[in-house]
This record gives sequence, structure tokens and C-alpha cells, in this order.
Amino acid sequence: MDAESPLFAIAVAAELSGLHPQTLRQYDRIGLVVPGRTRGGSRRYSMRDIEQLREVAQLSSEGVSLPAIARLLDMEDEVRMLRRRVVELENELRTERENRPGVRVFAAGASGQVFSVGAGRRIRRSTEVVLWRPGARDEAE
Repeated sequence: MDAESPLFAIAVAAELSGLHPQTLRQYDRIGLVVPGRTRGGSRRYSMRDIEQLREVAQLSSEGVSLPAIARLLDMEDEVRMLRRRVVELENELRTERENRPGVRVFAAGASGQVFSVGAGRRIRRSTEVVLWRPGARDEAE
């Protein structure tokens, strides 16, 4: 079970958020906070939905319009998604770094083919040019 799991019926969600059930129905109709649904069509709110409802109530009490609140919630969702993607990419990068055998150097041969140069192999500069060495900038810093 996590913050996204739809658990709470509308009456419980209304009590937890401090809003009237009719307000929650209205927010659902306009797409502001859209809960999950059971097979029978009943609304089920997650903890994240409850947090959003509380945020909507706070912003609304401060005079922020519902369209502006909707935009803020959309941006928060986007930031959350981007943060998850950053974590995924960091994990992929970490895995790639752990799986690569030492520092690799890439070179281009006289005919233009690109190949990886093994660790400790000397490159004949008269016929080959070093193109890229991953981590070279990291090591210099």
C-alpha cells in the first residue's frame, strides 16, 4: 500500500480533508482532484488525493482561483514524474558504470572505423586518433 492506493470512500475523504462531500464531487467533475473508482463507480481517494484536497482548500482560502490551482497541481504532478525519471536515469547510469570494465577509450582507425581500446593498450597516434574517453573530465576535476 502506498500514497497512490485508492482507499477512502468520499465520506472519509471529506472528513480527512476538511471539505464537504459535495465539494469533492465538484472537484472531481471539473477534473481538479480525480479519485479512483471501484467497479461499481464509487469514488475512492488515496492519501495523495487527500493531500491535494487539503492543498486546494488552503489555496482556495487564500484567494487562488480554481483554474490556477489546477495548473499548480498539474505542475506538481509533472515535477513528481520528472523526479522519478531522474532517479531511474541515475540508477541506469550507476548500473552502467558498475558494469563497464574500467576506463574505456574509443579511437578511430585510418579508414574511419571507431573501436574501443582496451585498458593499457598503446594507441599509435600516426594512424589512430583518440575520440572520447569517458570519465576524463571527471578525473580532471
